[in-house]
Amino acid sequence: MNAIEMKELTKRYGKNRGIQNITLAVKEGDIFGYLGPNGAGKSTSIRCLLEMISISSGEACLLGQRMGTAGGNGEKRILRKVFNRVGYMPSEAYFYPAMRVGEVIKYSARLRGLDCDKEAGRLCAILEVDRNKRIRELSLGNRKKVSIVCALQHRPELVILDEPTSGLDPLMQEAFFDLLMERNRDGMTCFLSSHVLSEVKRYCRHVGILRDGELVKVDTVENLTRTKLRKVRISGPAFIPQMEGISEVTALGDGFSFSWHGEVAALLEALRGMEVKDLLISEPALEEVFMHFYSNETSVG
Repeated sequence: MNAIEMKELTKRYGKNRGIQNITLAVKEGDIFGYLGPNGAGKSTSIRCLLEMISISSGEACLLGQRMGTAGGNGEKRILRKVFNRVGYMPSEAYFYPAMRVGEVIKYSARLRGLDCDKEAGRLCAILEVDRNKRIRELSLGNRKKVSIVCALQHRPELVILDEPTSGLDPLMQEAFFDLLMERNRDGMTCFLSSHVLSEVKRYCRHVGILRDGELVKVDTVENLTRTKLRKVRISGPAFIPQMEGISEVTALGDGFSFSWHGEVAALLEALRGMEVKDLLISEPALEEVFMHFYSNETSVG
């Protein structure tokens, strides 16, 4: 079964773009990275999934249950059971400022009708969360840690995380991902919205790339970095040949660097006879693949 499904999911804000015709399936047990810069539509997609905002058209499903269909009390009870199996961490962590951290964590558990004291205590110890402090006394990073505890304390089957590591120091980021990997080994599905490409490359198995509210690519991290796109650095010649497949040319002190999309043999043939002193051809990093989707040429296959 798919943990998440979107079928032509669209959200419009009057004449303004939100998201457009997003079709995506995330299998149970996956760690899925949802990539895009700020404003690409990541948070809008997540809020549609969780019924925080209404969709304009299309369908969204969580754990096999279609969302946006709660009409009678029976359907509302079904959706409540679905949400009890889901953990959510928003990009911005807002809590009642006068409440103590421990009160917020207990309140979050009671909303689900659950007793999560034991697991909450374990998570607080790992993340170094002081449950006696009031929310207004916390830094952004410490509020993020409280949000992590609230999202994970009920041991959800699916966790949806919107920019989870912003505000966390490197040690806490590592502790956070250790927790996710531990839960994932137990079967939890992770849907991770991020623009931090290094963490996506390190932890995620599949990636979806959003551009201007549209899903432009879904693939494994391995396949995205195993493309015909190559980074080339060449020393010696005073110019490079004008040919299709060469882009992003940068002049260097002793030559050029550029992106090449095509067969390496064709590039070598084009360089034949030129005064080449040194040539370096390398596979792109995930960062370079990602940025390629935001240039004029979007095909990196």
